[in-house]
Amino acid sequence: MTTERDYGAASPPASPSSSSRPRKAIHEGHASITSSVVNLTNTAVGAGALAFPSAFASMGLIPGILSCAGSAGTAIFGLYCLSRCAAVVGTRPGDEGRKASFNELARLTFGKGWATKLFDLAIAIKCFGVSVSYLIICKTLLPQVCFTLSKVFHHPLPDDSILLASHFWLIVWMIVVIPLSFLKTLDALRFTSQIALLTVVYLVLVVVGWFALKGISPTHGEIVLGRFGSNTLSSFPVQVFAYTCSQNLFPIYNELKNKNQKKMNTVIVASMGSAAVVYEVIGIIGYLTFGSKVGSNIIAMYPPTSLIIAVGRFGIVLLVGLSYPLQVLPCRQSLHHLTHGLFKKAKLLKRPTANQEENSESDEEDESESNPLVPKVDDHGHNVQKSEMSKIEFIVITTAILIAGFLIAYNVHELEIVLGFVGSTGSTIITFILPGFFYFRLFREEAGMTKWWALALGVYGFFVMAFCLTFNILNLVKE
Repeated sequence: MTTERDYGAASPPASPSSSSRPRKAIHEGHASITSSVVNLTNTAVGAGALAFPSAFASMGLIPGILSCAGSAGTAIFGLYCLSRCAAVVGTRPGDEGRKASFNELARLTFGKGWATKLFDLAIAIKCFGVSVSYLIICKTLLPQVCFTLSKVFHHPLPDDSILLASHFWLIVWMIVVIPLSFLKTLDALRFTSQIALLTVVYLVLVVVGWFALKGISPTHGEIVLGRFGSNTLSSFPVQVFAYTCSQNLFPIYNELKNKNQKKMNTVIVASMGSAAVVYEVIGIIGYLTFGSKVGSNIIAMYPPTSLIIAVGRFGIVLLVGLSYPLQVLPCRQSLHHLTHGLFKKAKLLKRPTANQEENSESDEEDESESNPLVPKVDDHGHNVQKSEMSKIEFIVITTAILIAGFLIAYNVHELEIVLGFVGSTGSTIITFILPGFFYFRLFREEAGMTKWWALALGVYGFFVMAFCLTFNILNLVKE
């Protein structure tokens, strides 16, 4: 990897026909490194952390540790590739004001067309599917928390109690997340991310504290240093997708104050390093506590009537529930790229055409949009982001995501099969395939081995996709 003092210093070399150096993209940010680390870590660390002890049990202690660290390494490199590519956006003449996104990089590398739409569609489906799964987890766990608390405090709840109704808690949680979903930046969500990460710390303390105070479970299974069995390969997707957070790398880059490569490297390494530590600790201690008998949800292995465990379950609700807006933001942005043309056409239909002067102005605007050498400026002469989301678009798209997510979560109780296929495609595309090929296309003239490692990352992504899709299909057939 190469490091640069200036974030845009490693832009792709200019073509022979161009003697001018690409301009450095300037996007004013306001987010701190700490805020960026918190949001990126919270995007990556989710309920999947609870499955790591089971993953360790499937492959043994040593392979589990190495696999977890290796997955973190590939995630760090993928995010590094995206951060380098992000610096290229807005550096070319006529692109001033554009902000980094998967859509923009797809336009730079593949041109306008079906490729950019396909990538946005994959990101939108992936983020929407994950957000719905968060709602389902919340509505499933909150009645269990209430039931456990009623046992702890010796106040049994009747079977028809509204506190045991999953739909009631879904509505309650929607009331919580709706205002958070209308926040426009990740930095505005830093406080909810901090609360969510505190629940992660609590879960780690529960797993470590229980092992320190009570030791190995009396009913634990065997503990081995390494194994390869029928369940070993099934744990591979758990660890590979545990670090998926690329969908929020670009918003973090755009919002970071005084951005440069060193700061972005700090954000990436600190975030993925923190996630790796959480996964390693929960995986190792959970496996040592219960051995091969550990389940896919470590928190469910502890006594259900314990107040500590009840609080831990509520912590999971906070973790995934407060992460819901972090999935809505990239989903909204991708849907904006897909539907912007519809809103634009509707706006043009409302524009009066009788006045010749207005027609002339409209033609000039269209020319500015279509001509890449004519930058779009505001009333003060400053460059602005092209295809900026209007207020009505923001409200309509966000409302549609919330309503669709609520309706699906209200009527569906399990999404494992669908999410398995969504994760195998969407997560693989944004975590491995696109970062690798974006970097290789934009920096193919750069000296060194980094571009070849990036190409290898993209090829590795196709391998992961093929493996996970095959695995999901076999499980579907078996069931």
